[in-house]
Amino acid sequence: MKLLRITALALIAVSSLALATSASYAQDRVDVSIDANAKGEPISPFIYGQFIEHLGRCIYGGIWSEMLQDRKFYDAPAMHPWELVGATEFKHDPDGKFVGKASPHWKSANADEIFGVEQSNIAFVKDKKYVGYVWMKLAEGQTSWVRVAFGAGDRVIEVPLEKATETADDGYAKYPFEFVADKLNDAKEFGAFSVRFQGVGETRLGTVSLMPGDNINGMRADTLALLKELNSPIYRWPGGNFVSGYDWKDGIGPRDRRPPRKNPAWQGIEHNDFGIDEFMVFCAYLNTEPDVAVNTGSGQVDSAIEELEYVNGAATTKWGRARAENGREEPYGVKYWCIGNEMFGDWQIGHMATDKYALKNNEFVDAFRKFDPNVTLVSVGAVGAWDELIMRQCADHMDWISEHFYVQERPDLVAHVEQVPNSIRRIANAHRKYRKEFPELQGKDIRIAMDEWNFWYGPHVFGELGTRYFLKDGLGIAEGLHEYYRNSDIFVMANYAQTVNVIGCIKTSQTSAQFETTGLVLKLYRNEYGEIPLKVEAPRPYDVAAATTADGKTLTVAVVNPTEKALVFHFDASALKLADAGKKFEIADSDPRAFNDPDAPQRVDIVPSEFKGALKDGVEIKPLSVTLFKVDILE
Repeated sequence: MKLLRITALALIAVSSLALATSASYAQDRVDVSIDANAKGEPISPFIYGQFIEHLGRCIYGGIWSEMLQDRKFYDAPAMHPWELVGATEFKHDPDGKFVGKASPHWKSANADEIFGVEQSNIAFVKDKKYVGYVWMKLAEGQTSWVRVAFGAGDRVIEVPLEKATETADDGYAKYPFEFVADKLNDAKEFGAFSVRFQGVGETRLGTVSLMPGDNINGMRADTLALLKELNSPIYRWPGGNFVSGYDWKDGIGPRDRRPPRKNPAWQGIEHNDFGIDEFMVFCAYLNTEPDVAVNTGSGQVDSAIEELEYVNGAATTKWGRARAENGREEPYGVKYWCIGNEMFGDWQIGHMATDKYALKNNEFVDAFRKFDPNVTLVSVGAVGAWDELIMRQCADHMDWISEHFYVQERPDLVAHVEQVPNSIRRIANAHRKYRKEFPELQGKDIRIAMDEWNFWYGPHVFGELGTRYFLKDGLGIAEGLHEYYRNSDIFVMANYAQTVNVIGCIKTSQTSAQFETTGLVLKLYRNEYGEIPLKVEAPRPYDVAAATTADGKTLTVAVVNPTEKALVFHFDASALKLADAGKKFEIADSDPRAFNDPDAPQRVDIVPSEFKGALKDGVEIKPLSVTLFKVDILE
């Protein structure tokens, strides 16, 4: 990902954005023309795609439900976030390690001393069930337990670790535990969790896990509930910059024996708890398509084909057999694959010159198509000199081409909002130009996958790159969707970055999850907007889009009002016979900086209602709002 600074954008006239006037800001009446006879290509459902990356709290702390940081002890427990309990001799020892580079190791000569590790500032919910386990190796006669302390340590929950359910070849054993957080004084309280030991001899600690009891296959129930509502049809994973330094083999096999690594592109530790199998479980639960990016930075084609074989190969193949041994007999059948990420940028591991990437892309694509001719492959794009070479040298070696953009904040409200549609239009027009000028593209229909797009600015409230979004950002995302609709003949996919926390449309705390304003917009349009776009003429700065449902029975009209003035819109759709009543959905607030927070009551929401009266006779549109109408088309 790269934060693009948009310093100047040409205003491009298109039929659906006609009649722009400086008087638009002040007028009370806005007239809109909808031409039902001028239909665009069907809107691809993949326009509502999402993108998750191993960055900040997107997966760990957002989607994944593990409550402990550094649960595999990548760093010595004497360092944050773990602290040592007791004075017994301690080493972070590579000899006899359970996972990673070293494991906690104690030698106790005092039968009475209690020792272990502790992690503080963990949020618990009153009377909620929690589950977990500890991998460890004890000396004969030693005892162990987990402890959660609240307040000044006067309210304590302790659970003995007495019965192992699994034993590894190296003598480590897995001890599960569970408890109910019934010692809290408030509905939510922070506590200190520890694993403690007592007894003479050597003690080795492998890994520790603590999750809410309502986790779903290791994922957060509250986050998944919102993702269900978002209803995105496709998710891109695992990056982003992350993928260019990622070895996918680190993320398969028994989760507790997968090695922790320094995140190759971002801050923090990659625990490898969420690998390709977990991603597939995630997609199956959400009933969404997986879109897997492969490593073309530090990675080579052999590793990518092994990954493809692991995912799509029969159980009789080498890597298909490995998948079966890891619990999945049938191939996943992943269709969509990205051949790298932003290989043009010097921030990217293994970045390269355009001609070098063209050769590498073609090598990867040939190998992928040989293994599975039914896959859809997305090559790295970037409007300008990069695309001008890639589109010519790789025209026979791509199905779609990736583009990315990010915009920042502008002081003028309308200018802030319009950055998004302007960026989309700029990219669309560049590709239309390529199609006209490059002979290699004649007879081809290489569509754009905008697999990263968003606002990106502001302080990091929700961890690394965890920016907060406001109502004005939601207005910009809505106008962006309208621009995708107006260019439905060239955009096949758009993946909003990066879904949870980071610059995502859902934000979480340790115990709660909430839609950002941008997430509300994506949810509304995905679930309520039509599929067949119609030509619209409306004055700027208002942005109006219209579409019928695929069955032709309903007209949907969406309006973005980025001004602080209430207006009456009159919609002329004379080619259609419309009902004089329908449904209305509004996202609005009097403050352009209104926002939602996971630990506060929801301020901005989608407000549904019924309306009566014909659209042509006028309907009021609130200031600073996104409004979507659904009206039956009469026979």
